Amino acid sequence: MDNDYDGVGYLAFLIVLLPILLIFAVAGYVISSLFLMRIFDKAGVQGKWRAWVPVYNAMVFAKLGDLSPWVMLGAIVASSLLSQVPVIGWLISLAALAVGVIAGWRVGLKLGKDWPYLLLWLIPGVGTLIWLGILAFDKSPWNQIAPAPWANSFLKDTTTWAGIPNQVGAAGYAAGPSAGYAGPPAAPGAFAPPAGPPAPPSYAPPATPPAAAYPPPAAPEPPAGPPAPPTAPPAAPEPPVTPGTTPPAAPAPDGPDAPRP
Repeated sequence: MDNDYDGVGYLAFLIVLLPILLIFAVAGYVISSLFLMRIFDKAGVQGKWRAWVPVYNAMVFAKLGDLSPWVMLGAIVASSLLSQVPVIGWLISLAALAVGVIAGWRVGLKLGKDWPYLLLWLIPGVGTLIWLGILAFDKSPWNQIAPAPWANSFLKDTTTWAGIPNQVGAAGYAAGPSAGYAGPPAAPGAFAPPAGPPAPPSYAPPATPPAAAYPPPAAPEPPAGPPAPPTAPPAAPEPPVTPGTTPPAAPAPDGPDAPRP
């Protein structure tokens, strides 16, 4: 009889407790996604939806923390599948926690927060949310910093995803923005990678002069020739006639043709 009573009480406890746990889990996921959305926006990630997709948002967070997203994915999957295995599951859970901590450490450095802020993760349940909230609502800009200490190991990020800025040391970073989204400019005083060699100047032919707006002036006409000479010489002037006098008659001609009296 007592065993039946204990079983009914345990079942009733689960029926009451499970909805409460589910509500807290959903609320925690919504709050963490809102915080991640603000952090992604600071880092220049395109698309707010990335912060709301389970597992994928953790992979994007790993890329921003200079950690391979595939290492993050492997840690999440292994921890989910093997967490109940004695000893091995406990070790894998610690490894998954370490992957999240080192990615968070790098993201914190890029937002001006050093490692002591990671101690907030030790607070059960809400420690991670507090830490994400500080990064999300702090006024510090996103900075590019020196490559991670694991830049030459299997932990390094060698992926290039459209809409997510490549970090220092990631594949495609030296190739410039054409290899992927370049992200926001670094803040003053931040680490800047060396620029590539300048491109050789390209030859451009001289521009064709524009057409004249007005037609050129016409050539002057040649000057006319000298005036033509007169056809007949001018007549001699007549002698002046004195009033009251008769001009003398012309002398009669002499010779056989002269008139006879």
